[in-house]
Amino acid sequence: MTAQEAEEKKFQTETQKMLDLMINSIYTNQEIFLRELIANASDAIDKVKFQSLTDSDILAGNSDFEIWLDIDKANNEFIIEDNGIGMTYNEVIENIGTIAQSGSQEFLQKLQEQQAAAEDDALDLIGQFGVGFYSSFMVANKVTLITRAPKQDKGVKWESTGDGTYRIEEVDKPERGTIIKLQLRNEFTSDGEGMDLTNRQNIQRLVQKHSNYVQYPIKMKFYEEGDEGETTEEIRTLNDMRPLWVRNKGDIEEEEYNEFYKEVFNDWTEPLEVVHSKVEGLVKYSTLLFIPQQAPSNIFSEDFDQGLRLYSKNNFVMDNCSKLLPDYLRFVRGLVDSPDFNLNLSRQVLQDDKQLKIISKNLKKKVLKRLKNMLADDREKYKKFWREFGQLIKGGINMNYGKEQEELVDLLVFPSSHSDSEMTTLAEYVERMEEDQDVIYYVTGEDETTVEKLPQMELLQEKGLEVLYFFDEIDEFAINSLREYDDIEFKSVLRGDLDLDEVDESVEADEDEVEELLEDIKDHLADKVTDVRLSKRLKSSAVCLVSGDAGLSMSMEKVLEKMDQNMGQAQRILEINPQHDLFSKLKKIHVTEGNSDRLAEYSKLLYSLASLVEGFTPEDPVEFSDKITNLMVEAK
Repeated sequence: MTAQEAEEKKFQTETQKMLDLMINSIYTNQEIFLRELIANASDAIDKVKFQSLTDSDILAGNSDFEIWLDIDKANNEFIIEDNGIGMTYNEVIENIGTIAQSGSQEFLQKLQEQQAAAEDDALDLIGQFGVGFYSSFMVANKVTLITRAPKQDKGVKWESTGDGTYRIEEVDKPERGTIIKLQLRNEFTSDGEGMDLTNRQNIQRLVQKHSNYVQYPIKMKFYEEGDEGETTEEIRTLNDMRPLWVRNKGDIEEEEYNEFYKEVFNDWTEPLEVVHSKVEGLVKYSTLLFIPQQAPSNIFSEDFDQGLRLYSKNNFVMDNCSKLLPDYLRFVRGLVDSPDFNLNLSRQVLQDDKQLKIISKNLKKKVLKRLKNMLADDREKYKKFWREFGQLIKGGINMNYGKEQEELVDLLVFPSSHSDSEMTTLAEYVERMEEDQDVIYYVTGEDETTVEKLPQMELLQEKGLEVLYFFDEIDEFAINSLREYDDIEFKSVLRGDLDLDEVDESVEADEDEVEELLEDIKDHLADKVTDVRLSKRLKSSAVCLVSGDAGLSMSMEKVLEKMDQNMGQAQRILEINPQHDLFSKLKKIHVTEGNSDRLAEYSKLLYSLASLVEGFTPEDPVEFSDKITNLMVEAK
């Protein structure tokens, strides 16, 4: 065959099936074609640079590595050109005429199954098997490739409309490299309804979105017409080329990190913390992570876009990759770049990607270590972090077990009765514990003023025992999931018996009479409480309600009720202060009147009053009001 002869060849069967599906399907993300072609051009330059290390003649003076984009608007053509490695005649047939990757049959089967499904899913399947050059047919009626390998006398021209055949021939091409011309479909021109790919500003935007950090300059000519009709030409480099994350940390100013974060992640505040690292090992990657100062308003919403950006050799692969960090670290913004990533990594293969799992494990350790260092070295900064994102850490403890909890537990901080306006860690609490104290006490409530006035707190306040304050709804759920810290159990002030004091001897003297009184009160409240007993914790208050040791607490019940989750009622135990004048009054009524209607009224009133303190509305407010009124009249 001479250089002037051309061959007409058929596509490999799998290749044609794939092209048919792509050409005849509608996708929402056709713009990835440009990322694919630029990535191929960048790889081609990488290869010729590598070969030149042992064969300098391969460059032949053409060593200003560049990727050029151009538009022929008159003919609706988009053009991309590089001076990379190029291809020989046989390499074009091997690389372009067939799908070299394994799994093509599986790809076709899955893609056909997805035709009736969501467009993004189908697009992910395309990416999964490496579209590369073929993505051109998403936007083009005809694709022409002209390429020349180093030290070859001739170039090669390949052309196809995706109709089942392609034409290949040798042609003259002065220099090494590849030119790809796309004859654009009408919908991607100025006359169409899709993105206008003959608009240079649109191309510039796509480059900056998907290929901004490709290490070679991506250039394009722009034209501007002046007032007097003259046209000026400007050559623009469309990409930044050297991304921040590949530079040495020591060469980067804090302001550069701040500006990058604000620009890329659309935040008007500077990040609270920056985590920048490069890893060389089983998996090679660079990462640049940011802990924001403020939580987005929708951070707990299902619509929140969590996850990191993925890059492969500076090429954008994916946004919001949620597999890289656990849900409780969803506040972290940033990116990961690894040459080991497949450029077309899809959400459907993330679950099984070993490299991603290794990176995910390392990133989690890195973020948690930085948070622990912040807690130890800069408590004020950590307090800012905790105000914004503490609930997510608590959520991580509540939703996980074992080692995952162990990694998070030392990040917990709470206000307490012994720390004034400061927050205390569990380790600091344990260090301050009394010698004979064998539990970590906590109390739930709305705020400090409220919990310090609770009747259940009186004994602990008298004994000077430290109590952790839980003001977030998730706190008690997290602690119940944790169960203990440093082999020390948690104990709610509002649950069970505190076992700190004995009932006064004067009360025990008439034990049988008191027992009968308590049983009668319990009978009157049979549908409301599981027990009525004398309190060992009350000092000045007359009565209180506590939850049973097991199951829901009353605070948990309120939270679940607010979430419209009916998990039943918490056990309620009515405790009466045996030293209070009210108890003497009850005993007197019981002695003189027995199990009377008045004792029944007093019992229900006591329960309602104790419920009010716990934040529960009386079941019958009118009846409760009448009882209070009658009591006031009686007192008069």
